[in-house]
Amino acid sequence: MKMLIDSQWVNSSDGDFREILNPATGEAIDRVPVATVEDTQKAIDAAQMGKKRMRSLPAHERSGILFRVAELMGNQSPDLSTLLARENGKPIQQTHEEVAAAVRIFRGFAEEAKRIFSRTVPLDTVPGMERHFAVTIRQPLGVVAAVVPFNYPVELYAHKGAAALAAGNAVITKAPSDCPLTLLKIAEIMESAGLPKAAHQILTGPGELIGEYLAKAEGVQMVTVTGSTPVGIQISKLAADTLKKVHLELGGNDATIIFADADLEKAAEAVILGRLARGNGQICCAVKRVFVEAPIHDRFAEILTEKTGKLVVDDQMNENTDVGPLISESAAQKVETAIQQAVESGAKLWIGGKRRQAFIEPTILTDISPEVELFRQETFGPVVPLAPFETEAEAISMANDSPYGLQAAVFTNDISRALDVAHKLEAGGVIVNWSSAIRVESLPFGGIKLSGHGREGLHDTLNDMTEQKTIIVHNALSASASDD
Repeated sequence: MKMLIDSQWVNSSDGDFREILNPATGEAIDRVPVATVEDTQKAIDAAQMGKKRMRSLPAHERSGILFRVAELMGNQSPDLSTLLARENGKPIQQTHEEVAAAVRIFRGFAEEAKRIFSRTVPLDTVPGMERHFAVTIRQPLGVVAAVVPFNYPVELYAHKGAAALAAGNAVITKAPSDCPLTLLKIAEIMESAGLPKAAHQILTGPGELIGEYLAKAEGVQMVTVTGSTPVGIQISKLAADTLKKVHLELGGNDATIIFADADLEKAAEAVILGRLARGNGQICCAVKRVFVEAPIHDRFAEILTEKTGKLVVDDQMNENTDVGPLISESAAQKVETAIQQAVESGAKLWIGGKRRQAFIEPTILTDISPEVELFRQETFGPVVPLAPFETEAEAISMANDSPYGLQAAVFTNDISRALDVAHKLEAGGVIVNWSSAIRVESLPFGGIKLSGHGREGLHDTLNDMTEQKTIIVHNALSASASDD
């Protein structure tokens, strides 16, 4: 497949290609260009005209285009889901869900494109300003650069690309290096839906080259990144020289607190779905650390281990697969090393822990030192460490003892305790009696601390991708509004 620059499907300027592999089998699916700095600059140059064309489109036209994209994606959902599973490694049932979510998000932003409201602001609150009239309007930023990760590429592209277009911007997307094919197919759909020339462009190639160039380049007004914290820090540094907007949704080490009065079966199910059997454990807001009240710790470990043992680890194309391969064998090797280091430091392995090529067996650990990397840092794979606590204060302290703050979860049947703990947890979102690995497109999503800043969601993203302008008409009114 080729990449899209200035509404033309092109190879890289130096002719270099990269093969895209099925992580389960190592089979080559297709190959894509490896974009250069020259290619990236061509996309930026083209986007300068693209942003003018998008800015001139009325809201109803932007809305209609996004609705057409959603309809065409829905029609092609089986093919898109199959391709995504092949290149990404997520079980095919989950890629069906991801494509369906992206269709909803495109539809949502199609609606919101018609609801970018202005305001009138009363000036008679200020002495001497009674005869003046003011309004605020929201206008597109210009060019939005979207850096999309491998774990949920279609859904996260929808959050970034559809939002940028709904707001009237042009968008340049850096597709994930390991699995860009489905996004390229969606770009074909978008071209057929009637977008203006160069309104959206998609580049394939290394993130450290393309993403960093987009972050520092003039002609880009905003860069939105979902990725690791080191990547986000680097992007922020580069973007500072041009004072462009930066939106960062970065790493997480989400804590789950389970109190003794909780429904342990439900809590175990939530941990399974939130860490082991969704995205193959490669979810930023997945359950990463589980704190269990001491009297029920061992019982919960038993329940969790029993349920984990029933998970099907197999090729992602099989309909009954729960856990497929990680994005690459090298990614699986990193997780395997983290597990081994934890065990060598004294952790007890209840189940799993083994690697087969890119597959990692779902793993449960207890007695884990809070200083080991698997517990302190984000581990991108199907691994759950459990740790006991004695008091509510201790649980909150342990959960907050992290440089990250994306999401968190608390399990209890005491609603007062649930709300109190939710207020005290240092996270962008807290889920009560379910997994932290939940995201609803109509709600704001994002983290604090080293998990980033800014919020994505149908309402929040659209505001962030516009700028507010104030217009004052001097002496617009002949008299005070209170006069006849």
